[in-house]
This record gives sequence, C-alpha cells and structure tokens, in this order.
Amino acid sequence: MGSVAHMTRFFPHVLVAALVTVAACRGGDDADSAPARRTLIDSRDTDDPRSLDPARSTDVPTGRAVAYVFDGLVRFTPDARVEPALAERWDVSPNGLVYTFHLRRGVTFHDGRPFTAGNVVRSFERVLADGDRPWPLEPIRGATAFKAGTARTVTGLSARDDSTVVITLAEPLAFFIKLLAMPVASIVPDSLPQNFGEQPVGTGPWRFVEWRHDDYIRFARNEAYFGGPPKADSLMARIIPEASTSVAEFESGTVDVLFVPEGETDRWRDDERRSRMLQSASGLRFLYVGMNTRRPLLSDVRIRQAINHAVDVPTILEEMMGGRGRWAAGVIPPSLEGADTTRPGYSFDMAKAKELLTAAGHPNGIELELWHSQDATISRLAQTIQNYLAVAGIRAKLVQRDAPSVREAARAGQVDLVLKDWWADYPDAENFLYPLLHTANAGAGGNVSFYSNARFDQLVMRARRELRDSVRIALYRQADSLAFTEAPVLYLFFTADLFAVQPWVQGFQVPVMFNSQRWTNASIGAAGASRPAPVPAPVPAPRRDSGAAAAPATAAPPVTSPPNPPAARPRATTPVRPAPVTPPVTPPVSPPISPPVSPPITPPVSPPITPPVRTDTLRPPPPPPPPPR
Repeated sequence: MGSVAHMTRFFPHVLVAALVTVAACRGGDDADSAPARRTLIDSRDTDDPRSLDPARSTDVPTGRAVAYVFDGLVRFTPDARVEPALAERWDVSPNGLVYTFHLRRGVTFHDGRPFTAGNVVRSFERVLADGDRPWPLEPIRGATAFKAGTARTVTGLSARDDSTVVITLAEPLAFFIKLLAMPVASIVPDSLPQNFGEQPVGTGPWRFVEWRHDDYIRFARNEAYFGGPPKADSLMARIIPEASTSVAEFESGTVDVLFVPEGETDRWRDDERRSRMLQSASGLRFLYVGMNTRRPLLSDVRIRQAINHAVDVPTILEEMMGGRGRWAAGVIPPSLEGADTTRPGYSFDMAKAKELLTAAGHPNGIELELWHSQDATISRLAQTIQNYLAVAGIRAKLVQRDAPSVREAARAGQVDLVLKDWWADYPDAENFLYPLLHTANAGAGGNVSFYSNARFDQLVMRARRELRDSVRIALYRQADSLAFTEAPVLYLFFTADLFAVQPWVQGFQVPVMFNSQRWTNASIGAAGASRPAPVPAPVPAPRRDSGAAAAPATAAPPVTSPPNPPAARPRATTPVRPAPVTPPVTPPVSPPISPPVSPPITPPVSPPITPPVRTDTLRPPPPPPPPPR
C-alpha cells in the first residue's frame, strides 16, 4: 500500500487534562472493571477514511471500514490466512489459470436484496471501469481491454449460475487468491446511489449507521450475517490523530484498543498491570531509504554499499523504535516465506564505508539530498541518518516536504535519497519485491530507487507464475539476495505492532493485515475473562492457497541492540507522540510534535541519535537478528 501519511493536529489542553483526570479516577481495581456500554470502540485510525466504497479503497482507514460492511469471495483472518467468505469453497485448475468459486446460498445485502454470482461479476467490472485501484483484478483475462474501453465484457469473468463464478487468468499467478481478499475486491449490490461512499450497503457482519467525519464511524451488528451475528451490539471506529489523546482515552476506559507508541514500549512492558494488556503482531511494514540509481553518484554500487555500512541500524531500531521490529537484510519481511532469516544485514562499519567511498573515487566524501516527510518520527530518523552519514563523509542535505510532495518528487526521479515506508497489501514476498524493485514499477509503480536488473526481474516474474511452493520460495530468496548485494536501498527495519487491549475485551486478536480484524468474535465482558494471551506466540508462515485456509504469517521477535552500544539515550517518539513532559500539559517546543498530556501518559522525547566520531572506538559489527520464533 506504500506510505501512510499521519495527519497531526493539536488537541485542546483542557479536554486532554479532563481525560487524564478521568484516567486517574479509574486507577487501581476500578481501572479493570468492565464498562456498562455494549459498544466496542477502536482507536487505531488517525485519519478519516476517504470513502466507504470498496472501489475507492486506497488507504488503511477506508480498508478497515470496508471490511466491516462488506465481504469478498475470500478474506484474511487476523493471522493473515486466506479463508472462505462469500465463496464457500473454490477449485483451481492444474495449470493455475481457472478458479471456480462456489458461493454461499441465502446471503442477503443489508437492504434485503439477495446476493448472487451476478453481483460478483458486476462489482469487479465496476472496479475495472471506474475504480481508484483496479490492479488487483487486472490479472483476469480480458480485464485490461475492458479497463481500456476496447472490450464490452471481461472475457475471463463469468457467472455460470447464481451460485457459481468462474475466473480465468491471463497467466498463472500463484498468489491471486490473496488479491481477492483485498478491500477493493469486496462485493456490492446493483443500482448504487450517488452517495454510496457515504451510505454503504454490503453483506458484511456490521451495518453502517453513522459517520461523523474526523470523529467517528458507528456500525450495528448484522443480525442476519451468514457467519452468525457479531457478539457485540455495535462497533465504533474513532478517528484520533494524536497518540497522546488515544493514550489518555485508553487510560480513561473510553476506547478498547490502543496502538502503543514506540517510545512508550518500555513503560508498558515494564508495568505489571499494563503488560497484561499487551498483544503483538508483525505489521508487514518496511522502513527504508530509496536511492535513485539513475543519479551519477548513486549509480555506483560501492557508494550505495557505503551508505548502508555508515548507519548503525540496530541502535536506531532499539533507541528510536523501542526495539519493536527486525533489522532488515532484504526487502522481504522475516515473517513471510522467501525471506532469508540467516542473512546478516549490512554491518555498521564506518571504516568500511570510507574505504568504499575512496574506492569509488571520492576520498573527500560526497554531497546528496535526503528527502523526507513532515512526520515526526520520520523527521527524527532522517536527522539521525544524516548524522551517521556525515561521519563517513557523506554530506546529506535534508529536504522536508509534505508526504504527497515527497512521494511525487521521488516517483518523478527528482531526489537522491528518500526516507519512506511500505505497507503490505497482501501477505506475500512478491508484494515487496515486485513493486519496490522491479523495472516495470520504476517511478510511479513504487520503485523509487529506479533499480533495474534483468536477472532480478526474471527471477521475480518466474516466482509470480510458479505454482510449486518450494520452487517459488527459492526464487523469491534468490531475487532478494541479488538485490541486497547491489544495495538499491538503505535497509532499515521491519516494524512490529504492539497494542494494548482493555481487560474487559474478550475475543480480540491483533491483526497482521490492516483489514483482517472484523471484531466479530470480540465482546465486552468481565475483566480478566477468557481472552488471547498477551503477545501471542507466532504461527506458521503462509503457504500457497488452494481452497483451504492458508497458513498464517508469523510475528517477528524484536531485535535487541548490538553488544557494547553507545551511551544510553532516551527514546524518540512516533509520528504522533507528544513532546517531552515537564510540568503537566506543557505545549511542545518542536512544531512537529503534538502537545503532551501529563505523566505517566507520555514518555520523554530524545533528539536524533548522534553517532561517535572517533573511528578507533567503533564497536564490532552487530550480530544478525535471531530467526523467527
């Protein structure tokens, strides 16, 4: 899905203070008592959805809401398996081209209209004709011609009868079934009103009730849901831009699930009561610096390798991200098949970095520009990377712009270096290799490094078509290894999500995919009742889908700091975490940071990490990260 820009705004001090007061009043045993309400309240969204129409689903908040109201033929489970949804089962031809979906009978939309195979055909045609994100359906034979307006029908899409849909692909695509679990592939009824994006009607477990923009969206359970109605009466998705506000509201008991900011990790893990509320999962998010390989300096692999050796990634991960993630030694997350978890990352070796620069003909260093967004954490990361590069003789000028401007400039090839993140659309290694590094995606497709290697492209394309699991995984690994050696990016880390779940919430599991937790099994009950264990154990990585549920992706364990780290530094914050706390409710000093609440709600914020200048005191390279548990 690429970068997700976080909207920030100041929250009124008086209201924040009031929330903190309520939180204090709920201390002790009362803090764990179940509320009287029967509405589950989520606080994970920091931005308003752009629409509730599946055809407009290009962002995380929209994708989450679409998953509540709509169903696809298949869906993701919280641990990233593919399971049946509107299709009870499906068959795949031996050549991997023909998918036959056998649909559930008796399913109705929220307005009472029956669901049939014709709805599937017309929903897919609607996305291809006018959707904002049609590419997940483009592998279907005839889809590109229909999209271009040169064909009146999609030749590979048909309804054999009211309960059977047949999809024929233009060529085998091993992970195609995962594309059908994306929000854009959700099924909508016929004859949609003009305001469908504001008044959605689907077949999903929750019926839309109300949307107050930039505040909340409310849903009521679908009593006629084919999988059984949700256990809770209603669901509310709160839109809370500021992490400080989310934390305060969680402490006061007015929201049920909280994303724990990276800088607060230790405070939550070290507190006995708070630690019992924690659940974790790998988020399939990759942070990296794209290097424009079309620029003369960065076309030299030695300079790109020097940049990788000049930055102490494990220390940054530990000090700025609370240790929540895995040091990247490739673009494939370690929880996905195809990742080589035994491959070490680029060692932090300043002498090696200078040696490579000299070998490339630049003993006096080089000058580059590093672009980044206004996001607070991204800004601190950029400053820290700049500090490390300066020690190696790489003078990086920081260029800060709003996220859309950074994205546009990077895709147009107008930047040297760009600090960004990438979120998975579906849990497969191809979703990292192909968009980030394949020649076909140079620029606008996501490959902002403009990396181009014929051998890499060949390996990835073979993997996309390969139906044998073991062969496809080996091809993924070869492609990732090849690109890693040529260093088209500065490899940073894969993040891990950490959530706090109120003790009265039962049946909630932290999702791996953004649209894979639909709250159908969650409910409000007595505190301490049956619920998932904190920080759940990992599960097997996904295998090829074949009608049965695919195996889940695993949660990667955090990376610890390398031996003999530099002097301890206070942790830095996430994009929406408040500034350092002195007196309660003191406005922040630095503009990108939102206002604080009061202790113990907010942790201190540290300045960017400054690396040691003396090369004779550099510690040995850090060890590779441990393999997934």
